[in-house]
Amino acid sequence: MSVNRNPQMKYTQIFINDEFVNSVSGKTFDIINPSNGQLITKVQEGDRADIDKAVIAARNAFKRGSAWRTMDASERGRLLFKLADLIERDANELAVLETLESGKPYTSAIKYSQNL
Repeated sequence: MSVNRNPQMKYTQIFINDEFVNSVSGKTFDIINPSNGQLITKVQEGDRADIDKAVIAARNAFKRGSAWRTMDASERGRLLFKLADLIERDANELAVLETLESGKPYTSAIKYSQNL
């Protein structure tokens, strides 16, 4: 199996309320490859205001009458299985990202991502 050791960084924003957004403050922080000290990417730095937005979105998602609460349980299950399928589909890319960010050996990262 071919593994891309330099994946494109697709998502560097915060995921709140079903969308990727910049942090309220606009601050970012560097993600550094610990094996060589090189910058991998910059990601949005969430703080209290971002947490507040996320908590409000989560509470709204579970309010009576919300789409999630009124959705049939089998449909919720289908969505969760779809998420699992996507994680399995992208296991190699997730392992490479984990390896770059943490310095963890690739074989350990891929083993972990396959056991999720």
